[in-house]
Amino acid sequence: MGKGLAALLNDNGNISSGKDENADKVLGTIAEIPMDQILANPDQPRTIFDQEALEELAVSIKELGIIQPITVRRTADDKFQIISGERRFRAAKIAGLEAIPAYLRLADDQEVLEMALVENIQREELDPIEIALSYQRLIDECQLTQEAMSERVGKKRSTITNYLRLLKLQPLIQAGLRDKMISMGHARALINVTNEDEQVDIYHAAIKKELSVRQVEDAVRKLKNEKTGIQRKTTGTPLPREYDKAREALSENLQTQVDLSRSKRGKGKISISFGSDAELERILEKLQS
Repeated sequence: MGKGLAALLNDNGNISSGKDENADKVLGTIAEIPMDQILANPDQPRTIFDQEALEELAVSIKELGIIQPITVRRTADDKFQIISGERRFRAAKIAGLEAIPAYLRLADDQEVLEMALVENIQREELDPIEIALSYQRLIDECQLTQEAMSERVGKKRSTITNYLRLLKLQPLIQAGLRDKMISMGHARALINVTNEDEQVDIYHAAIKKELSVRQVEDAVRKLKNEKTGIQRKTTGTPLPREYDKAREALSENLQTQVDLSRSKRGKGKISISFGSDAELERILEKLQS
């Protein structure tokens, strides 16, 4: 890999910005950095590292080495802070490496945070709540709009909105989603329950009874009907399966509750539920796309 990054930086002056003289000689360089000169990123979006997976990666690193260099930035005390690649860094430690190949970026604190968040989201290695929190941090700390995030991470705005909505879930349910006790489909259905105690009741029932996503959707719909005093009308004959499939497809596509009723004469209506103005806007965008 050639010289260490510290040596390259020293040879070319005190470079700390892409505008500094000779910065072009350093940027884009991949070189070995001693492990003891590397610092973890305090703003690392990933909060859980699977130890077994790290050990498996460490075995691979022992056999094949680091295939993809980590990305770092130089700090004021001549250390190197990780922007992306902390999982590789941790596995390299387990493997006993004394140095690791790294790619140098020159960035301020906000740029580092943004790059770390975007890099992790693009890799899709975070759990749904970590992704949602990463999107929220991009809004709160990096002042990015949902439109700007959509461009940065290559995700539809509706996808970003759906992840952000997960943060409305009661904390116990968020933990259950992170621990894979329930799926994203279950979580999206539970978001439509505004009362946290009722959310938790259906959540517990979903786990205990191993309810499907559709069964949770039905439980949420039943709860809403009971609250509004609206009972689903029956025609004496069940809704044809093709209509039920159409309702399910609409519900999945719009990611909200959809009701479909039909009379014997073939007349009917479709009802689309939404819990806020923001959700209505998302649904309208989806219908117009």
